[in-house]
Amino acid sequence: MTEAQSENEMIPAAIKPLVSIDDVTRLDIRVGTIVAVDEVADSRKLMKLTVDFGDHQRSILSGIRQEREDPTEIEGKQALFVLNLPDRKMAGEVSQGMLFDLGFEDRIKPALCQPERPVPNGTRAG
Repeated sequence: MTEAQSENEMIPAAIKPLVSIDDVTRLDIRVGTIVAVDEVADSRKLMKLTVDFGDHQRSILSGIRQEREDPTEIEGKQALFVLNLPDRKMAGEVSQGMLFDLGFEDRIKPALCQPERPVPNGTRAG
């Protein structure tokens, strides 16, 4: 996002091609609490999130290092994550899911997708 650009200047993108409800229900999107945010030594953009999903914790890499002035500001917050993706090795670390956030694709200041009130970790979306 440039300094002159703001959320109000965003031009909505075209809607993507249609998918079936079955495609949507195959995604395992769950709430987790971000318990730690650490730098990834071999990357200028990745941060390693340790996320509590109630019955387990996962390491999830996210390209938020240059998107936020202080990436650790999201520690302790609940957010949505996609869990049923294959593990992916990046910059010498393994990511076990994906942070489901807003803004990157539209080049606006990023925002977490969060429940409107605290819910148990591991709560599924859908």
